[in-house]
Amino acid sequence: MASGDTLVTFLPLGYEPPASNYATLDTRNSHPVLDFDATAATESAIWTGVLPNNYSGGGITIYLHWAASTATSGNVIWQSSFEYISDGSNDIDSDSFATAVTWSAAATSGTSGIVTVSSQAHTNGAQLDSIVAGGSFRLKIERLGSNGSDTMAGDAELVAVELQET
Repeated sequence: MASGDTLVTFLPLGYEPPASNYATLDTRNSHPVLDFDATAATESAIWTGVLPNNYSGGGITIYLHWAASTATSGNVIWQSSFEYISDGSNDIDSDSFATAVTWSAAATSGTSGIVTVSSQAHTNGAQLDSIVAGGSFRLKIERLGSNGSDTMAGDAELVAVELQET
């Protein structure tokens, strides 16, 4: 694979809600979305995937496609982390996500419902929990609603997640 090639895409209907503080499934004009609330301390969504065998190990950039439920101004603070489910060593009865990467403030569109695409790179190694090509993994996306830099009122509606090779 080359830098910029899509590795995996995740959509709202395929997410796995954690036991608590999860983003809620909703629709907007029949588009499935995940609502991440502004007033909650943190809300999360998790997906499971397999890294393609042709991943060359150059790191991964996450692209979040999201819109504001009602707001026309303000910033959202996202956080992301990976968990490698390695062959023969991880017990899936407990979580073992790598240290989360907190994103820079992502500004919403001036029109509610217009999709914003925000991105954050994760370097190969510790930030990716040392995932290898062909390995299964989980991705956790969180909105840090209680972060002082998260100034957007209302829900952030996640439409899609794309992982690209960096």
